[in-house]
Amino acid sequence: MRIVVQKFGGTSVATPTLRQLVVTRIEEAVQQGYRPVVVVSAMGRESEPYATDTLKSLLEEINPEIPLRELDLVMHCGEIISAAVLVATLRKQGIPASTFTGSQAGLITDGTYSQAQVVDCKPLKLSRCLENQEVAIVAGFQGTTQDHEINTLGRGGSDTTAVILGAALGAEQVEIYTDVNGIATADPRLLEEARIIRKMTYSEVCQMAYEGARVIHPSAVEIARKNRQTLLVKNLDNSDAGTLITGEGENEKNDYRVQPRRLVTGIAHTTGVVQVHVELEQPDFQTELGIFQRLAEAGVSIDLISVFPTEKIFTVKHEKVKRTEAVLKKLGVNYRLETGCAKVSVVGVGMHNIPGVMARIVQALNKKSIEILQTADSNITISLLIRKEDLPEAVKTLHEHFYLEELEDTKLFKKYVSSDEAD
Repeated sequence: MRIVVQKFGGTSVATPTLRQLVVTRIEEAVQQGYRPVVVVSAMGRESEPYATDTLKSLLEEINPEIPLRELDLVMHCGEIISAAVLVATLRKQGIPASTFTGSQAGLITDGTYSQAQVVDCKPLKLSRCLENQEVAIVAGFQGTTQDHEINTLGRGGSDTTAVILGAALGAEQVEIYTDVNGIATADPRLLEEARIIRKMTYSEVCQMAYEGARVIHPSAVEIARKNRQTLLVKNLDNSDAGTLITGEGENEKNDYRVQPRRLVTGIAHTTGVVQVHVELEQPDFQTELGIFQRLAEAGVSIDLISVFPTEKIFTVKHEKVKRTEAVLKKLGVNYRLETGCAKVSVVGVGMHNIPGVMARIVQALNKKSIEILQTADSNITISLLIRKEDLPEAVKTLHEHFYLEELEDTKLFKKYVSSDEAD
């Protein structure tokens, strides 16, 4: 039995017209001899009635400190609604299909509310559904513990659901359908010059995803890498070949002057970022430790962390500000918020062997009068916190600086190295 897993995001199932395109993609898979397992996200985006953020706001507007368990109970409903609506659409057109929650699909979680990990997957009901020649429609983003507690998998968890099911069912491929043509060198909605990358390794995609490229969730790519699961990211309208993600090239020797590859894969960005400054009267390890522990307990993930004896600077997502402030107020520490920020990241495995990349980035942005509020870096990523209004210009500047409009990796390498050695 040939199986394909297809994942459709929230915008793909938001309207009857778009759902008809979903049906078309499912029918094409069936005609090609596949038994499709379809994973769906909650319909629409924030402010739309069944979107995850809308459901979440129902509780947080009443009490910003509502327990994560109760939030999970509410938030997992959006995907179930999407799955049932899609089954109704398929059955209306004479296509046998059945709805499955994450639990019914066999996803067993570790009990961590809002950010659960899947510890096992036993898709027995899905296998029976496929054997009966029905399309299995699965609510993404969720699972249950051994004692039936509902957990959600965190933002982008439907991607994770799809890849886990693909591995558990032995699917030939996992297809991630979205509203863009694949993974690009930068967000094409922000930069017209961005180009689609036709083929990428797991490592490249992971880092882009971690730094804000929202086409596919990083944990899904990590699971695909572990299981050597081929992924295809493409547009719902099927107008482009998309981006194929495989392990090809993962073990290549990292000597880029001998074996040229792209120095920079792309420019990723994240909006809705708030910078938090916590000021202490004097160095206090226990207070410092308490801040980070309490934020973790409240389900607040922090980023771009800078720690000084009497000042702690970090960033949080805008939707976590209320929880962050509640924690800091309880601890009685002085703090201030810098709102309206964005993070832009230069991602590329080739940067590790090229000196002076940070200096070049700072110089390029300085020429455009773009203020850098904070930085962080690793071997293959440099991230910068800037003001949101500077984001389009920053992405354009960095995209041009690293010649990402070029299609040939070798040309890109030679052009950048020549420029670098001219200094």
